[in-house]
Amino acid sequence: MNMEEKQQVIQLRSEGFGYTKIAKQLNLSVDTVKSYCKRNNLGGVNVGNSVQLCDLCAKPVKQNAGRKVKRFCSDACRNTWWNKHTQLVKRQANYECACLNCKNSFISYGNKTRKYCCHACYIEHRFEGGRHANK
Repeated sequence: MNMEEKQQVIQLRSEGFGYTKIAKQLNLSVDTVKSYCKRNNLGGVNVGNSVQLCDLCAKPVKQNAGRKVKRFCSDACRNTWWNKHTQLVKRQANYECACLNCKNSFISYGNKTRKYCCHACYIEHRFEGGRHANK
């Protein structure tokens, strides 16, 4: 890197640009930009500027430099908050299956080999061979 590129890196970092955008703009390697910034104290996330409060109890949450921002002050707060906000959980392991007993389609979460839509269907199919009336 020449002096002109170094000055541009300093200016772009002060404007809030990331390593990748600076590297693309100056046609440099991302690692080159990152190394220069870290050697000259232009890199890293400054965690100390704002205080993150716990999403449940609003206590200050201690942050670790160079890590993902924490949202909760403790495991207890995290578990309580997620139990109250189950609709926000991103469930991706939903499988559509057909019941072996009643032939109805149902959604199974986390188990793509599930055979029955409910316990009653399992009992009927396994022990009686008929269909249950309440479906």
